[in-house]
Amino acid sequence: MNKIFLVLLAGCGYALVGHNVSLDPKIHTVEVPAFINKTTRVGLEQLVTQSVADEMVARGRLKLVSSPNEADAILRGSIDSFGIFPIAFNTQGRATQYQVSITANIELVDHRNEDKTIWKNDQYRFAENYQIDVASTDAADQETRAITAIAERFAETLVTNLLEGF
Repeated sequence: MNKIFLVLLAGCGYALVGHNVSLDPKIHTVEVPAFINKTTRVGLEQLVTQSVADEMVARGRLKLVSSPNEADAILRGSIDSFGIFPIAFNTQGRATQYQVSITANIELVDHRNEDKTIWKNDQYRFAENYQIDVASTDAADQETRAITAIAERFAETLVTNLLEGF
């Protein structure tokens, strides 16, 4: 019984790490300029940038602005790699599940303080799997929907990391 309590106690302590907000409470506005796309996937930067901006607004902590002159902070990014890889197959050898991976270079700077870096990760990685319906004839549409959903989850994870100080 004591061992279980210690494991639970250790687990609770671990879960609490990183829940402090590291963002200066004086930062109220953020600009999210278009991410730079260094991949061959056309339009990926638009999906990711829009998803990140939407998530920032949805959290209600920061107001999104469109000009650096109005911004307390600026979130800059580039998408450095993007890949789609089959990871599961049916008995006919057709892919039934894919993994999408994105690697980005992200930096949040305090624009009021000479663009001092607040948070930076030059190898921010995100990967997620998605299923496809092999009976469907709209494989390209399935892929587009999956990438859109993955861009949204990428944004959720990124904004959580930024606002919760991980």
